[in-house]
Amino acid sequence: MIRFGTNPIAWANDDDQSLGADIPTGRILEEAGRLIGFDGIENGHRWPQDDPEALRALLAGYGLAFISGWHSLNLLAHSVEDEKRAIQPHLDKLKHNGCTVAITCETSNSVQGLAKPLSARPVLDAAGMRDFGAKVEEIAAYSAAQGIDLVYHHHMGTVVQSPEDIDAFMAATGPATKLLFDAGHCYFGGGDPEAVLKKHIGRVRHFHAKNVRPAVRAQVEAEGWSFMDGVRGGVFTVPGDQEGAIDFAPLLKILAANGYDGWIVIEAEQDPAVRNPLMYQTLGLATLKRIARETGLI
Repeated sequence: MIRFGTNPIAWANDDDQSLGADIPTGRILEEAGRLIGFDGIENGHRWPQDDPEALRALLAGYGLAFISGWHSLNLLAHSVEDEKRAIQPHLDKLKHNGCTVAITCETSNSVQGLAKPLSARPVLDAAGMRDFGAKVEEIAAYSAAQGIDLVYHHHMGTVVQSPEDIDAFMAATGPATKLLFDAGHCYFGGGDPEAVLKKHIGRVRHFHAKNVRPAVRAQVEAEGWSFMDGVRGGVFTVPGDQEGAIDFAPLLKILAANGYDGWIVIEAEQDPAVRNPLMYQTLGLATLKRIARETGLI
């Protein structure tokens, strides 16, 4: 069953918490749940972090399910056993809330939150990627044994950014490791979202519907902006925004043709003082539902 969700970073950013700092938590949940009508929402720094039941109750009060949440992996710096211990409280929270996927990404050497140009991001050689992939697969198997699919988030500023990185990572992992396909990060990283999704659809268990403004992306590259400079500058937007470059119809058609039955989540961080979250998220959800009906996904 397809369910549609969002991420609170449209209202209150996790990496730059000055973005949306003035927006009350209740407003975020009211707009996402009761006004826009999302089925669920991902994790954010405003939610209870150490009490899974408090988290469930908070979101349920607004008609929202807890979808999943980001967990930072540090496998390039720590042992697999250390990482198993680190991820266990996160898995416990997910299980308590009936989640089916754990969103992960290697951040030990990422530049995504630093004041560095994206060109400074880390790159693994072939041997390094094989070793990294083997470690991720161990964590994925550990998670799968508890009923949770590990979905790896390819992400700007990290060791899995470009379409070539995604191919190498997918070849170095499996079958326990699944993919979080993010249309925006795929495009931003130099990939053709339709081609990349088609290639890896067999292992896609989570879908982020993020759009990209190509004019801002070009500025990020030309001027050596950091990832967060790009976010603050408006590089990301929602499906349906005419400034965005990504056509979501072919992507949802691929999901439909392959029996995808997970979450479709609008994760499109922007400065809420510049681009109203209620307006943009409403546009994004309406666009995705229209395309989903047209493609037979729902």
